[in-house]
Amino acid sequence: MEKRFKETYFLAVRIGLLLCFSLYGLTIRMEEAEVSVTMLLLLALFIGVISLKEVFSDWKRGAFLLAGVGMVILILSVGGKAYFLLSYFMAYEILSYLHERFGIRAVWYLFPGVLLTMPGPSDALTRFLFLALLLICYYQHDFVVRSYQKQTMEDTLLEQRLKKDMYQKEFETKVELQRSMLKAENQILEDRASLSQTLHDKLGHGINGSIYQLEAIKVLMKKDPEKSGAMIQAVIDQLRVSMDEIRAILRKERPEKKELALLQLYKLCEDCNAKGVEATLETEGDASLVPEKAWEVILDNAFEAVTNSMKYAKCKKIEMKIVVMNQMIRCSISDDGKGCLEIKEGMGIAGMRRRVREAGGTITFETQAGFTVNMLLPF
Repeated sequence: MEKRFKETYFLAVRIGLLLCFSLYGLTIRMEEAEVSVTMLLLLALFIGVISLKEVFSDWKRGAFLLAGVGMVILILSVGGKAYFLLSYFMAYEILSYLHERFGIRAVWYLFPGVLLTMPGPSDALTRFLFLALLLICYYQHDFVVRSYQKQTMEDTLLEQRLKKDMYQKEFETKVELQRSMLKAENQILEDRASLSQTLHDKLGHGINGSIYQLEAIKVLMKKDPEKSGAMIQAVIDQLRVSMDEIRAILRKERPEKKELALLQLYKLCEDCNAKGVEATLETEGDASLVPEKAWEVILDNAFEAVTNSMKYAKCKKIEMKIVVMNQMIRCSISDDGKGCLEIKEGMGIAGMRRRVREAGGTITFETQAGFTVNMLLPF
């Protein structure tokens, strides 16, 4: 109800002014002569036209405005000078409509001042006061209130766009998180399949051959010890070659520390989400530049920070962000929990400090709005 009144208050003000001006004219006419029924009907119809004008828009409102102008002329011709204030009112109605449609300048609101020369039953000062009252009412609404309403509407639309962008960004982040996790898991499965196939192709036949030779040695060991010894040496040589091949394969097929670290961080986020705490991971820059030692520090400290947040902070959201800059990596882990006034440094935080210090970096903590761990590591 209050909101609706705010939206229509100026209509109530105008109808109130219109009623006052009409009653002013009726009072003067009653002093001079009786008021005719025709005059009352004309005034009632005029008030109805002005009221209905607000229901419509565009050209229909302009049509009602022209009808109002025609009725003012008719009222003045029938009722005489007693209703001269209605012409002032109609002049500002026209200016307000033109300002709404075409955005006329404020100086035009002084133009109805020429109506002060119009003869009437009141003195010039009274007419000036009436005209000044209309000027203040219409100017305030058309140039102050409307400007404020327009700015409020723009701010509301901007807020809605920002919320939409925020929700879209959040949705895209979740989709990207799921896509990255799926990609990393698929990569690990492919690496495992490739490793299995490589081991089978390169080592399967050799190991099987060694087994067959050992079975034969077991039979020949008593009958021909010399030949058995040579065969055992051949098996040993074959197994050494196989061990060298295994080491070479593992070195070649071993996944990068970066991929493993990111996969573990994504998995950490997934575990938090499964427990009802929204967790996100955001990375900026070229993560391939980060050395393995730095990934170890980031991963260990991230697990420690998230564990503390889940256990003590009573948080609903955890954000992890890794930014790779020029020769530096900035990593932050923050939650929206209750925070604390003073950090009680236990083994967990002491371990985080030690790991960062050994890597040549710095670590700080923010405890007021939730809890945040900030790490800066060189590379």
